[in-house]
Amino acid sequence: MSDNIFTKIARGEIPADIVYKDDEVVAFRDINPQAPTHLLVIPRKPIPTLDAAGPEDATLLGKLLLVAAQVARESGIAEQGYRTVINCNAAAGQTVYHLHLHVLGGRPFNWPPG
Repeated sequence: MSDNIFTKIARGEIPADIVYKDDEVVAFRDINPQAPTHLLVIPRKPIPTLDAAGPEDATLLGKLLLVAAQVARESGIAEQGYRTVINCNAAAGQTVYHLHLHVLGGRPFNWPPG
């Protein structure tokens, strides 16, 4: 997999508005927010898509969800409610091929999404 902006953020080569980081996961504010609160949670491990994750990534995938919940609470959107989204491949809207989980909140959302 070639380097992309999220891979470089995960390695600390590109600055981002980081809200959480540890040895496995980084969370930061999206530069093109689709809601008043729009955070991205990424693994440091370069997994291009959710479909590319394997059984060996199960613990890491679970951690992404736990970090998403934590940053939602810390951002003040958990009690009102928030949406988590993982887009997988182009037809689903994925534009950066480094697995990332969107955490969106601060406004009402409809279902199904537009």
